Amino acid sequence: MLTASYVRNRTIEITEAETTPPPPPGSVQIAVSHVGLCGTDLHIFHGSMDARVGTPLVFGHEMSGEIAALGEGVTGWSVGDPVTVMPLDWDGTCPACLAGNEHICQNLDFIGIDSPGALQPLWNVPASTLVALPAGIRLDHAALVEPVAVAVHDVRRAELKAGEKAVVIGGGPIGVLIATVARSIGAEVAVIELDGGRREQVAALGFTTVDPRAVDQTAWVEEWTGGVGADVVFEVSGAAAAVLGATALAKVRGTLVVVAIHPTPREIDLQRVFWRELTIRGARVYQRTDFERAVELVADGTVPAEVLITSRVPLAETQAALEELESGRAMKILVDVAGKA
Repeated sequence: MLTASYVRNRTIEITEAETTPPPPPGSVQIAVSHVGLCGTDLHIFHGSMDARVGTPLVFGHEMSGEIAALGEGVTGWSVGDPVTVMPLDWDGTCPACLAGNEHICQNLDFIGIDSPGALQPLWNVPASTLVALPAGIRLDHAALVEPVAVAVHDVRRAELKAGEKAVVIGGGPIGVLIATVARSIGAEVAVIELDGGRREQVAALGFTTVDPRAVDQTAWVEEWTGGVGADVVFEVSGAAAAVLGATALAKVRGTLVVVAIHPTPREIDLQRVFWRELTIRGARVYQRTDFERAVELVADGTVPAEVLITSRVPLAETQAALEELESGRAMKILVDVAGKA
């Protein structure tokens, strides 16, 4: 079996997996099945997170698998249980944790970034991070639970309601999942996306799409909402121009949810924020309730996993998969760690 590690800018090293030690007390060992690649993995691949990650780093945090061994003191789980992992390990002592916001712990270990991740055949993780999967779920589909949990958290942070109108700026994987979750609660959704290929993918899923190069997006949203503006705007693109234009799309006392990672400060139209009394909210990761809801949405088919999976590749092709992902052509690429396709 093989392991994939980030070693330096644009370089993934594939090696024979070393013997994995048994899980320590309070931990479990997972036989990893599939791992999804995401934008954060691309940031690692591009060297943008070198100040944070240690090298070589076995990365990957969107995953599914089965429990292979239990560490001392672990109860409530059995070998063979299908699981995914909520890859957050908090200290429980910082001000954020003490205030009940453990998921954004001020000393958070994001497993797969700050510590070894899932691109290895056997992976030891704290038992507290396990999330149960229902019997019979396809493990390749279950690798989408983590990004779906991101979308569930984003929509929950927005306090979006049935019958309201939401604009999603950016039709990549997370944008599509936010649109899917928003639609599942009864909201109307429009997705703004520059790339024609992605717009076609999004439209094929039944969403209204907008090409901001072909139409004035602000005028389009005004017409779509009868002159009111969107109840919620999700900024998922990470583009400076998108941030600057986002506030113009929201209604009076509407909400802008910042989902994308912006590596540098962005200009924002604070006059619009003032004039319409807008609310701006950040949405970073997720909580356990988001993961549990994400499992339900994948298991019941609300999230069209098979449609969203662009390809499945063997672990030896991880670097090529990342290069395909950075081209913008793929929606979700899975690495088949177990070699079962």
